[in-house]
Amino acid sequence: MKKVTLLSPGPTPVPQRVLLAMAQPLIHHRAPDFAGIFQKVRDGLKMVYETKSEVLVYSSSGTGAMESAVVNLLSPGDKAIFVNGGKFGERWGSLLRAYGCQPLEIKVPWGYAADPAQAAALLAQDPSIKAVYVQALETSTGVEHPVEELARVCRKSNALLVVDAVSCLAATRLPMDAWGIDVMVGGSQKALMLPPGLAFVGIGPRALPVMKESRLPKFYFSWDKEIKNQRENKGAFTSAVSMFFGLIDVFEMLREYGMDKVYAETALRARAFGAAMEAWGLKSYARQNPSPALTAVECPSGIDGEAVVKWLRGKYGIFIAGGQDEAKGRIFRVAHMGYITEFDTLQAVSAIEMALHGLGYDFNMGSGVAAAQQVFGED
Repeated sequence: MKKVTLLSPGPTPVPQRVLLAMAQPLIHHRAPDFAGIFQKVRDGLKMVYETKSEVLVYSSSGTGAMESAVVNLLSPGDKAIFVNGGKFGERWGSLLRAYGCQPLEIKVPWGYAADPAQAAALLAQDPSIKAVYVQALETSTGVEHPVEELARVCRKSNALLVVDAVSCLAATRLPMDAWGIDVMVGGSQKALMLPPGLAFVGIGPRALPVMKESRLPKFYFSWDKEIKNQRENKGAFTSAVSMFFGLIDVFEMLREYGMDKVYAETALRARAFGAAMEAWGLKSYARQNPSPALTAVECPSGIDGEAVVKWLRGKYGIFIAGGQDEAKGRIFRVAHMGYITEFDTLQAVSAIEMALHGLGYDFNMGSGVAAAQQVFGED
């Protein structure tokens, strides 16, 4: 009998107290009592986003929030820059094309971060560009893009900066107001320690007048409609009541623990795993700006990353993630965000060692565990 352990970059483990909170008896989403619950969710999101602006809640995947950030800001034929440095950057381009916009691609090799100077040059050449779309963390590669620098670039133009923070919201600090991020989307199933099903959109003051001018079709994802309702502590449509119960408990946990400590411990787990990786003689697939939220490990010659993933899942019930598209078979990815502890990280390191050894990789067994323990012991 195997115990299932989630160490993938989403979904991530859900704390027991959050599961219990979600097991409360349902109340009606239009009941007067639900307004107070909605207010607590709105307040908690503003805390995590570090913003005074409205953060909308949708019952959807993170991709739904991404789609909303296209249809509420643009009109047919509008030009928008998107950073394509991996599978999820590619998604911005797909969304822009699906709605008849003109996507201007900044192509970044997988494993590398965007250069803000490229965005600055494009914006200087064409003042009609409406927005720049980018990932805070490109989940498929483990790379963090320079969001703060891109925000400064966009502030010098009329273009809005739209950030997909689904994979690192509450794992790394992304102060929306302080950095001048215009729109930022998030999801529930990563560092916010909930099941999949909720998406979030923070909408800054520069984005609001642009929203009013947008002529792309929208119904469920209409920000204007949702802002009017959520300011009255209700959703425009049926809210995911049980998920709201859990989200309130998540915010209570984060306040009790302190966001600075959450960020520091996420980074510590990443450093410990990185030490293990070096002890195995392996490298991060992220050649620039590796994120503390997850590590993408480049496999040694002759070892298939998909085989490592299957070994851990089949033998130990441990779920990590493999590579996608051009990285398929070349890497495996391990999360450090959310409800993951030092011993979860050590468990992952130990299991990966067993898999690498079983698949024929020649290295010093136990070296990764010892290296990770050393990092944890020094903290």
